[in-house]
Amino acid sequence: MGALPPESTNGAGRRSGGGLAVPMAWLCAEYLADQYLTAAGLAEPGSLEHRASLRALALTVHLSGEPAADEWLRLTVHEAGWPDWVEERLAAEAAEDPGGADLALALDAWRALRETWVHAADLDGPSAPGTGLLVDEASRTWVPAWRLGLPLAHLALWLA
Repeated sequence: MGALPPESTNGAGRRSGGGLAVPMAWLCAEYLADQYLTAAGLAEPGSLEHRASLRALALTVHLSGEPAADEWLRLTVHEAGWPDWVEERLAAEAAEDPGGADLALALDAWRALRETWVHAADLDGPSAPGTGLLVDEASRTWVPAWRLGLPLAHLALWLA
């Protein structure tokens, strides 16, 4: 069995009149991300945390071009420049296929991660004094959803 093309038009083909483009690459990335997150059990399905981590992990899987969890772990590690990497990869995908259905869903996911703000533990704040904890969970701040979803995505990969 051959590999599925990134987008399928159910046999109609883009150049021969079109048809509905099915974003196979994005749907596969989202499915894989959901499998990792469900197995890890870090956030309740349907919660804001789950949706943020699902989008972050699906973007990582889709844009990496590598079907390897080790590569996804490397890309999602804290302070690895993930947002800049996402922007660069989306721009490259847009240059290659500006009207692609996969690109449209990836852009929607990235927009949601950037524009949705959540009140969460300040991961960059000072540690809790005298507790030995690296993060003071009582210290909260407003952050874009990707800042919440990315560490959960990374942890889900690590637990797999």
